[in-house]
Amino acid sequence: VQLQASGGGLVQAGGSLRLSCAASGSKHHGVGWFRQAPGKEREFVAVIPWVGGTTDYAQSVKGRFTISRDNVKKIVYLQMNSLKPEDSAVYYCAARTNRGIPVLMRQPEQYEYWGRGTLVTVSS
Repeated sequence: VQLQASGGGLVQAGGSLRLSCAASGSKHHGVGWFRQAPGKEREFVAVIPWVGGTTDYAQSVKGRFTISRDNVKKIVYLQMNSLKPEDSAVYYCAARTNRGIPVLMRQPEQYEYWGRGTLVTVSS
């Protein structure tokens, strides 16, 4: 399994970005987005199952970010609107293929595969 995140960049506060996570390999249990700002721990952002429509978001991004997927292209997107300077971080996508735990995973240790991050910088 390989994950490749892209789409980061520099944007002004209030702007939008769309991140993409290309997920190779077999059908995944779930794919999540995390972020890590300098000096801070990695934090959960959003998660989506590979099958089904239920999603989950961190409270700090709820209503501004939307996670979605394209099962044919095997890409998971993170649409980020109304960006704030505090959203600045390196964003990572992660996946789990083994089932057996609830799919809406919020903890980094629940994921098996990680991609390289993509940097998002929001200027004030």
